Amino acid sequence: MGKTSRRDLIAAAAGAAAAAALVEPGPAAAQAGPKPIFPVPATTIPIVGETDVFQVRRIYCIGRNYAAHAIERGSDPTRESPFFFQKPTDAIQNVGIGEVADHPYPLLTKNYHHEVELVAALKSGGSNIAPEQALNHVYGYALGLDMTRRDLQNSMSAEKKPWEIGKSFDHAAVIGPIHPVSKVGHLSKGAISLAINGTVRQNSDLDKMIWSVAEQIAKLSEAFELKAGDIIYSGTPENVGPVVTGDVLLCKLDGLPDMSIKIV
Repeated sequence: MGKTSRRDLIAAAAGAAAAAALVEPGPAAAQAGPKPIFPVPATTIPIVGETDVFQVRRIYCIGRNYAAHAIERGSDPTRESPFFFQKPTDAIQNVGIGEVADHPYPLLTKNYHHEVELVAALKSGGSNIAPEQALNHVYGYALGLDMTRRDLQNSMSAEKKPWEIGKSFDHAAVIGPIHPVSKVGHLSKGAISLAINGTVRQNSDLDKMIWSVAEQIAKLSEAFELKAGDIIYSGTPENVGPVVTGDVLLCKLDGLPDMSIKIV
């Protein structure tokens, strides 16, 4: 009986050692490679009708893409090539359908402006994309607000300095959920508007864009390699203007649900 117990104990010990060797990594495995010293959350946008989400890689914006807005900003739309700027990815503020989301009035500014826009979300990309192929890269569309610290933008422009401080800050890229092209098609015309406390401020049509979404993608791809996860704010109509704490903004675009925020 004693010999059998010893044999069983030896076998059990050997099995435990083998199991430990499988579970516990050796020195080489423990030093397999570097890892981040802290987590950085991914920025995502909900997709209507899907449990999956759209992960944002870069945010591009086109400036002065409606003739009347270009004129109100002191530009000649008949002589100006398209130009672009970027916002940081974590400037995204998601706004759900039917929600009136609190939007914090930002630091430093005393002249905070609204700019309602169509946003295109890309599922693929490339360089030097032909305009006739550009829409093949669009996954879907959303309604967005390019919020702007206008006084800071204007002061930087006057000094011929970069004006990211006026465009690139926390919550500066307000956006509703993405609607896949498979469900809404490509949006090239339709009324787009913004009202503050029930009074319409901006009111135009997507067909008044100087550069179409396809042309914007083509132009951007001449300067950058576009990739899946890029989104493009496609420009705002005329009559941009200031908001103050307590204002409720209601954005509308034919074919998509309304989007609303309250300045707090």
